[in-house]
Amino acid sequence: MKIAIVCYPTFGGSGVVATELGIALSKKGHEIHFVTYKQPVRLEHLSHKIKYHEVLVPEYPLFHYQPYELALSSKLVNTVKKYNIDILHVHYAIPHAYAGFMAQQMLAEEGISLPMMTTLHGTDITLVGSHSFYKPAVNFSINKSDVVTSVSESLKKDTLDIFDINKDIHVVPNFIDFENLNDDHSDCQRELVANEDEKIVIHVSNLRKVKRIDDVIKIFDKIQKHVKSKLIIIGDGPEREAASDLAHKLGIRDKIIFLGKSNEVEKILCYSDLFLLPSEKESFGLAALEAMAHSVPVISSDVGGLSEVNIHGVSGYLNKVGDIDGMAANGIKILSDENLLAKFKVGARKTSEKFDVKKIVTEYEALYQKMI
Repeated sequence: MKIAIVCYPTFGGSGVVATELGIALSKKGHEIHFVTYKQPVRLEHLSHKIKYHEVLVPEYPLFHYQPYELALSSKLVNTVKKYNIDILHVHYAIPHAYAGFMAQQMLAEEGISLPMMTTLHGTDITLVGSHSFYKPAVNFSINKSDVVTSVSESLKKDTLDIFDINKDIHVVPNFIDFENLNDDHSDCQRELVANEDEKIVIHVSNLRKVKRIDDVIKIFDKIQKHVKSKLIIIGDGPEREAASDLAHKLGIRDKIIFLGKSNEVEKILCYSDLFLLPSEKESFGLAALEAMAHSVPVISSDVGGLSEVNIHGVSGYLNKVGDIDGMAANGIKILSDENLLAKFKVGARKTSEKFDVKKIVTEYEALYQKMI
């Protein structure tokens, strides 16, 4: 099949998943065409099976905001016609599903049928899409999609609660490409961040309020009082400065390493002992899954799709949002018992293997076949 994929090309979960899916599909012989305004960050190599088409948005003084949706839909029409695309797969409802629908209509005028799948990832539904300004357009675009998927049962429920949807939503979870998983870092240089007798706690996110970074700091503060440990925070965002200030106030700033955006997340995960994700909302929890794939147990909130990823008592523990004491107690429990830590590391890895891309990509292929 020839598949056009539209996504945001940034570090966000939806863009990463879309890119990894395209790469996995190409390995199975499909021809993949990424259509977006910048080459996706995870797309390192182009080939005869993977192509990238840049969406250029010409600047006109008439427009206060440049019309990306128009540029995207026009680029899709040209790409479909030039390469005889069979399937359009858009990730994130805003504005991709809307632009995809417009492309469908333009192509239909020329007698060309282009089935479209829309994959819902989270904030496109729970935050942006539910806004009164965008809700009618999002509702319309979802209902006009030929197939709709969501990354978790929780997100499916949220979508049906927020919108008036008249079609089935298929749950196809996010995934891990275990074939390309780099978890053998013999030169991991753990000693650069922690002493031999210290445990390493880690958090990875875009450091927005919804991730509750203050809770991460407070949980770690309680953990380090009982277990010698260091906290590594990977990512950047609006809450970074406040988190650093809180760490200073608690007197633990010297035990926390803010790494900012890093391309060495896998290397750091390979020697980490515990992952903290006390988010207020998580439609899936891809960061938690990636940690589990590297045998790192997870302490997380029980919201959204997290309970579908992190299995309580097996891959880690789940607590209510804001339960700092409970999360800290569970973290101390795991880190203070080497046998229990080893058991949770095995449980985390085994649980993550249910989300192997080889299993998930076949689910997408089956839906593609039905569409055409």
